[in-house]
This record gives sequence, structure tokens and C-alpha cells, in this order.
Amino acid sequence: MAAPPASADAPRAAPPPPAAGDGTDRTVAKSEDRSNAEALDRLLPPMGPGRAPRKRTTSQCKSEPPLLRTSKRTIYTAGRPPWYNEHGTQSKEAFAIGLGGGSASGKTTVARMIIEALDVPWVVLLSMDSFYKVLTRQQQEQAALHNYNFDHPDAFDFDLIVSTLQKLKQGKSVKVPVYDFTTHSRKKDWKMLYGANVIIFEGIMAFADKTLLELLDMKIFVDTDSDIRLVRRLRRDISERGRDIAGVIKQYNKFVKPAFDQYIQPTMRLADIVVPRGSGNTVAIDLIVQHVHSQLEERELSVRAALASAHQCHPLPRTLSVLKSTPQVRGMHTIIRDKETSRDEFIFYSKRLMRLLIEHALSFLPFQDCVVQTPQGQDYAGKCYAGKQITGVSILRAGETMEPALRAVCKDVRIGTILIQTNQLTGEPELHYLRLPKDISDDHVILMDCTVSTGAAAMMAVRVLLDHDVPEDKIFLLSLLMAEMGVHSVAYAFPRVRIITTAVDKRVNDLFRIIPGIGNFGDRYFGTDAVPEGSDEEEVASTG
Repeated sequence: MAAPPASADAPRAAPPPPAAGDGTDRTVAKSEDRSNAEALDRLLPPMGPGRAPRKRTTSQCKSEPPLLRTSKRTIYTAGRPPWYNEHGTQSKEAFAIGLGGGSASGKTTVARMIIEALDVPWVVLLSMDSFYKVLTRQQQEQAALHNYNFDHPDAFDFDLIVSTLQKLKQGKSVKVPVYDFTTHSRKKDWKMLYGANVIIFEGIMAFADKTLLELLDMKIFVDTDSDIRLVRRLRRDISERGRDIAGVIKQYNKFVKPAFDQYIQPTMRLADIVVPRGSGNTVAIDLIVQHVHSQLEERELSVRAALASAHQCHPLPRTLSVLKSTPQVRGMHTIIRDKETSRDEFIFYSKRLMRLLIEHALSFLPFQDCVVQTPQGQDYAGKCYAGKQITGVSILRAGETMEPALRAVCKDVRIGTILIQTNQLTGEPELHYLRLPKDISDDHVILMDCTVSTGAAAMMAVRVLLDHDVPEDKIFLLSLLMAEMGVHSVAYAFPRVRIITTAVDKRVNDLFRIIPGIGNFGDRYFGTDAVPEGSDEEEVASTG
């Protein structure tokens, strides 16, 4: 990796106190805690304007929906461009930045400053604090007496760190433990992380494992004066974790300082950049941001253009099922395709078609033989659903119009949503938001969008489901109307996904509108203003 210069300098401006490492529990009087913390505050350099001290008793990792609040504004880390090619396979990995340094050196603060300065979508902040090992009863007792070393490499679950970072780099979803510093244990509920263009991994032992080092595209060491780090640690553990000065100093002298000298400081030579004075070093942070931007530019893709030029003149795939074109179905299509149809009639007949489409789709679910007894006391050899559960996932906004029809025929169905929009500058689909039910990987998933033209949004939605470990053959893509191009694109990339629709139109025009088509489904259904010429349904709601 071509990294920026090894060190950079700037005027001092101390960051808020971060949390790294761990200590032990000892209850002290609240008034004494407050006075101790206030006394320690006076020893710290003044914080920059608008920056408040960080207070947390658990490890932190950003979970969905990804969101970062800064002193200037709120950044929604959304708008993720394709991370796969026209074949549906991963074509780029996330850019991983490692932030190392001593306990309370300012790693998390530097990470947040990098995120704010980058101003790019889908940045995941992963803290090493989340990966402390689960303590045995004996280790718990040692921790209570300040005799357990949380600043040793053996205190961390490196196998879990490596597997988590590998999955994140591959664009997949991961579950991250939440560590409670007050009880020295992992919480029951883990956090879900997903979808990173940039991963920032910070921790005191960020560079202590060879396999972990190989996953990092850029390594940064935050170098802060030892006296400042000690004061920050004292302040944090007394005010936030209910510990006394004697215990904190004992742990610092017995474990923290020796660990820094033996394990942490030597890793400074492995860093691509050393940042003296942490968050006050704006020159170094600017260099880091410039380098990351250049790396992201080299990884840009153009998926939609590739879809438009591929799979022409091929026969329709076997995974496609089109609702039988009876006079009734064709009559409903005639009504909703007619530009003179009123909004009320458009909604009424669209809903009828949706109901028929979903009933048709349910026949492709797995069923098994079962026997029930009728009220007359006779056995009836029938069929019952052979799966665990059915989940519907709508591609917003048009896809959500199909949810009532699904709920009407599937009792207790779970619903998830995915928002995909077209970037007006690049023309590429971008993932802006997702909310999926827990344990969706065990379900049969009905993915709903009303129109599919190029297949770009449908492919992105399928890729999201695959990244959440939903088996490809358990995904059913439903749409009222599809273009042949979209059918081929999805079927070529994901040959085991079942594609179900009420009609397939032959072509897509230069503006990626289905011809003859149905118009902008979302605008006609919701009664919103038509979009300007040059855009289509996908540019308002989803890149079908």
C-alpha cells in the first residue's frame, strides 16, 4: 500500500477522553467521585469547542441504521454504491483502517474525526473493546481485586476479531459482542453491523496479531503523552465506572504501563502514519483522509452500464414464472397501463394483481405431506408449509404497496424494508437504508418491487439478503411488471433466485424505462408529482 508520510504534526488541542482497556469495580461515594473527577478535569488540556467528554460503560460499535452525530451536523452513513459486479459477486473489499495506541490515547476521537472529515457513506467504526474474552469465575474474582490484566494480548478474542473483520471486508453482515466494563462481561444482545465502504478498527492491541495486520489496508498509531493518558484513564474510571483512585493507579502501574512498554509501543514501527497528540493533529488527519479518498476512487464500479449491455437475445430463464395471462389478468393490465386511468382505479386493480401474484408465488414454497382429522372424525391427507417462517422484504417506495396483499394471505408474516435510490450523478443504484428482521437467514424471503427494468435495484437487494446469510434458493423476487433485461440480469447473477411476475415486457429505452411499460408506478399509486423527463421509477424509489 502506498501510504502517506510516516508522521505529521500540528498545534495541540486535546481530544475528549476515550475508553480502552479495562479495570475493576469498586463502589465509592458519589460526592467523592464527583470531586475526584473535577480535580482530574483541571489537569487535562482544554477540549476543542463543541466537544463533550465521551461517557460509556459498554463497548461501542455503530449499528444500523448507521448514524454519526458530530459537533457540526448529523451524518447518515448511507448511499452505499454497488460492492459487486454484474455477476452478483463481490468485486471490491471495504477499505480497512487500523488505529492503535495506548489506553486513553485518543484513538476513538481520532476515528470520529476521520469519519467526519471523510464524509463518505457507509463507514463502520469497530472497537476492540467489544472483543474482550469472557472471564471465568476465578478471573472475575481477580478483576474485582484489580488483579486481572486487561491490557495483555491474551485478554482479547483475536479469532473473533479476525473473522468479524474478514466478513465486514467482504461486505457481509456481522454480529459484534457488547462488553460491559462495569461487570467485566459480554451483554446478552449483540450488535449487528453491515455494509462498509470504510472500516475503522481501533484498539490498544490493533497491531498485535499478524493475521489481523494483514487485513488492515492502512495502519495509524496515535501517540499521546503518558501523563495525559494516565489523567484521562483516572477520570474515566472514577467518573464512569465507579472505581477509586487507588485501584486505578494500582492497575495502571501493575498492568497498563508495562503492557504499553512491552506490547503497544513496539507496534508503532508497524504503522504507516504516526499521529502525535491525537485529535489535535489536524495535519495528519487531513493526510489520512486524502489517502482514503484516493483509494476509494480507484475502487469505483459501473454496474448498471454493464447490465444494460449484457444478456441480450438470450431465452428467458427457467427460474422465471409468469402469472398465466387469462382474460381477467390481461384486462387488469389494460386498466393499469392506460395513462387515462384514474388513481383510484389504478390502486384498485394494482392491488388485485398483487394479490393474485402473491398467491401464485406461495405455490413455489416447499410443502410436505401431513394428515389432519376433520370434524367428522376422518383423516385428511393434505399439505403443510415445510419451512420455518416467511418474511417479506419490500424495496421502497413502490415495493411497500405489496405488503398489505402479503399480510392478507400470510398470517404473522414478518416485514423488512430496503431503500435503494439512483445517484443522479453516477446513475448507479445506492443502498440508503435497510431494516431486516432478526434471524432472517432461516426464512423464505419474498422480495417485493412493483417494477424491474434493468434489475440493478433487485440485484442490490438480493445481494443484501445474501450478505445476511439468506440462502439464494430461499429468495423469491416478486414484481408486477419486469423487462426482459431485468429478468436476465437477476437470473444470470443469481441463478437460484425464483423470479415471479404478472408480465414481462420486451425492452427498456435509453432512459431505462420499461417499454411499453406502466409509467412511474410510485407516482401513479401515491398521487405524487411526476418526475422530470430523464428519470424513471427507479430514480425516485428504487433502481429496478
